[in-house]
Amino acid sequence: MADTESKGGIHAVGTEESPHKPKRAKADNENGGEEVGNDPESENILSEFKTSSVLSDSAREKNIFIHGKLADREAVVILEKTPIREDILAELFVGSKLSLEMRNDIYSTYRLQAPPQLNEIKATVVCPATEKHVKKYQRQESFLVEETGEDYQSITLPYIQKQSFSVQWVHNILEKKAEAEKIVYEDPEPEVGFVLLPDFKWDQKQVDDLYLIAIARQRDIRSLRDLTAEHLPLLQNIFQRGKAILQRYKLPPSKLRVYLHYQPSYYHLHVHFTKLGYDAPGCGVERAHLLADVIQNLQSDSRYYTSRTLYFPLRADDGLLGRFREAGRL
Repeated sequence: MADTESKGGIHAVGTEESPHKPKRAKADNENGGEEVGNDPESENILSEFKTSSVLSDSAREKNIFIHGKLADREAVVILEKTPIREDILAELFVGSKLSLEMRNDIYSTYRLQAPPQLNEIKATVVCPATEKHVKKYQRQESFLVEETGEDYQSITLPYIQKQSFSVQWVHNILEKKAEAEKIVYEDPEPEVGFVLLPDFKWDQKQVDDLYLIAIARQRDIRSLRDLTAEHLPLLQNIFQRGKAILQRYKLPPSKLRVYLHYQPSYYHLHVHFTKLGYDAPGCGVERAHLLADVIQNLQSDSRYYTSRTLYFPLRADDGLLGRFREAGRL
């Protein structure tokens, strides 16, 4: 499930989408790492799902987020149309049925019914879902927050510590208790090591929407704010090895976007690798920090991110936004 901006089990203070999941429907268990996608019954897991409400949907991104109950447990189901791949075009054209909707001069539009095996919808299941999960996927207004170094120490850090956001599912990945089969690469060194695996938003069938997450083995780095010059070997290792590894997908480094989020979706250092040109959630300037820039900033100033004023978006119902309001910082 690497990422997070989504992972189904992530406690998020920012807007992302959410963390990593495989293409099969999977119930989320932060502590145990159970994958019901490996259970033969997982094919029918949604047959018992009872819809309560649609949290949000996007015609542009062709997805929908639904709140309901699965076996009497609160659940969120994310349905997303998978991209059309070049390698299935011939089969798609030959095996589909067309119904004419409109013809005008050289233009015509049709309703195309593709064969079932080419009409796949990716389903992500968060179960049991907490109120935080429901709010995370609910359509809401966002606000841009200005956070000084002092704000982080007096507002953000106490909020993070009080909330005790769980990253047990991250530890499960690092310890290979969950998602071990999805790991693309791992460096076992405790100080500079990391694991690299696909984000759940990528179905791994084409590279146009490539999305991988590198999760650092060090467990005491929550976010960009904790980084100092002593972490440069780790960051450089992720940057260099990650780009080299992704050459297996026939992508040169010039085609990769490598960045960190602030605020992150979960408080354990991780780095995003996406293909340049893919409009990945959270890759905008208000949230993403290029890893190359982070490295250069720390080379210039060891404590650059300790004092630097940072900007990030927060949703209207985010508890951290409330703390900034109470402090008169919004």
